[in-house]
Amino acid sequence: MQALSFNVISRQRAPAAVDVEIERVVIAGWAGRDPAAIRAHIDELAALGVAPPSTTPCFYRVSSALLTQAPSIGVLGARSGGEIECVLLDSPAGTLVTVGSDHTDREVEAYGVAVSKQVCAKPLGCDAWLYADVADHWDAIEMRSWLVARDGERIAYQHGAVSGLLAPDALWQRFDDRRTMPARCAMYGGTVAVHGSIAAMGDGDAFEMELHDPVLGRSLRHRYAVEVLPVVA
Repeated sequence: MQALSFNVISRQRAPAAVDVEIERVVIAGWAGRDPAAIRAHIDELAALGVAPPSTTPCFYRVSSALLTQAPSIGVLGARSGGEIECVLLDSPAGTLVTVGSDHTDREVEAYGVAVSKQVCAKPLGCDAWLYADVADHWDAIEMRSWLVARDGERIAYQHGAVSGLLAPDALWQRFDDRRTMPARCAMYGGTVAVHGSIAAMGDGDAFEMELHDPVLGRSLRHRYAVEVLPVVA
């Protein structure tokens, strides 16, 4: 079990700290609504030697110990990278929404996608929204990410709307045949295509991500850096 704390920003109340205990972490892969967009992402990964999924969507399970809100993570080698995702979490205040990254080792991914999901930490933001506050305009939420090089150069990496991904209730139903968030669960809801080719991050590089709600005029942001650890044979 992983214990986390979020600053929950509500439409009607002042921000408040909410403690969350997570026992299950689920990463929804190939979770798009558009078959053509799913095929594009499969082709993106195929160029890196990644085998296609057995079903779409796929639900990968990883250890809850991988969840982190730290400002940096350690990775082996310089072949890993981030992917922005909406993350839904069960909490005492109801289902929460935050921003997260399915940070993945691309070299291991070519060997086995499920294995690659387990070998990297899974960063999360510290701020969250109540899902009930955004459910009525969920499809308007935008996802953006940037790669920030060690020297400070900042490059736009991803930009898309969550309308291209399966809605939360559809994910929940596909996962365990219910239309509610599973108890003590964190679910990564899928990502959007990158600009150009999938990038790998070097030592000191950072990944910035943002969920933007244009209806309520607010954003959730998080940034984390990568510390590359030596690969010792």
